[in-house]
Amino acid sequence: MSHNTFGHLFRVTTWGESHGPALGCVIDGCPPGLKISEAEIQTFMDKRKPGQSKFTTQRQEADRVRVLSGVLPEEGSDSLTTTGTPISLMIENTDQRSKDYSEIKNRYRPGHADMTYDAKYGIRDYRGGGRSSARETAARVAAGAIARKVIEGVSIRAALVQIGNRKINRENWNWNEVDNNPFFCPDAEMAIEWEGYLNNIRKSGSSIGAVIEVIAEGVPAGWGAPVYAKLDQDIASNLMSINAVKGVEIGNGFDAATLTGEENADEIRMGNDGNPIFLSNNAGGILGGISSGQPIVARFAVKPTSSILTPRKSITSTGEEVEVMTKGRHDPCVGIRAVPIGEAMLACTLADHYLRHRGQTGGQTSSNAGKK
Repeated sequence: MSHNTFGHLFRVTTWGESHGPALGCVIDGCPPGLKISEAEIQTFMDKRKPGQSKFTTQRQEADRVRVLSGVLPEEGSDSLTTTGTPISLMIENTDQRSKDYSEIKNRYRPGHADMTYDAKYGIRDYRGGGRSSARETAARVAAGAIARKVIEGVSIRAALVQIGNRKINRENWNWNEVDNNPFFCPDAEMAIEWEGYLNNIRKSGSSIGAVIEVIAEGVPAGWGAPVYAKLDQDIASNLMSINAVKGVEIGNGFDAATLTGEENADEIRMGNDGNPIFLSNNAGGILGGISSGQPIVARFAVKPTSSILTPRKSITSTGEEVEVMTKGRHDPCVGIRAVPIGEAMLACTLADHYLRHRGQTGGQTSSNAGKK
């Protein structure tokens, strides 16, 4: 199986399966001299790890990350300094229950990648889905923690903005609320509504989809490229690579199709500091594939978890028609734990583009914008 790597200069290769002994990643291209620690990485891992509420899978994994290479320990502290060589991160699996999947060993679960994996490789890991499991994203979150060190002046935050057909009230948006509820929801009132809504879905053995919004602030103008290395192109690609994601939009996204040119174009004025000021941000912080200096705004839609207790029509690997009911421990809304994953993927994308921009221009940005 190829295609386990993303990025150009900040390159991340993930490895491991849902029910194997461990999983992890190798980061190549991280600059030397950055200060990191396992505790800092763990902060982001803890946001994603399973079993933290009744609204996520009850699989109990500590998701303790170990840094195996690419760093120099500092005597007398837990601080590590990157050396510029490949950084290897490992997370052990400790609570896998492969027996839960024995009944679907030869059965294709509707909505899952079972049939397509068999079609491509002639073999599949039925124990939790192997590489197609969202368990793989734990390594991405670890990589994202390192990526944030490369772009320390950039703030990256995400929130759940929709579950099913229930959307937040954007007038109630409060970043301080995101860590006050089990949904990473910025709207305290909607978080209460979601609790009852998702509880009913969970008890029925079903699942529901969601939309996550991720925002990066502090990105200067100039990152990206006009044609085949567009910043929004790579953001969309990397967010789309997350398990169960079925759609990505930047800025106004598909709503831009409903606007006139006058409504959509972000007007510009000069600020008192001599830098351009945009009067709106319909573009989501990216124009012509290049960052504009405004906040970068992206949203991605996550489909409902396909592992549900309701029997669904399917076939076996030999073509026999059957009904499939998936047992085991699953997220009733996988979008909840996709919030820190979205942050990580945006962090990795921006770290990569920062290094590419620095390599091409020496790091110069906005020197002539609005000043000719």
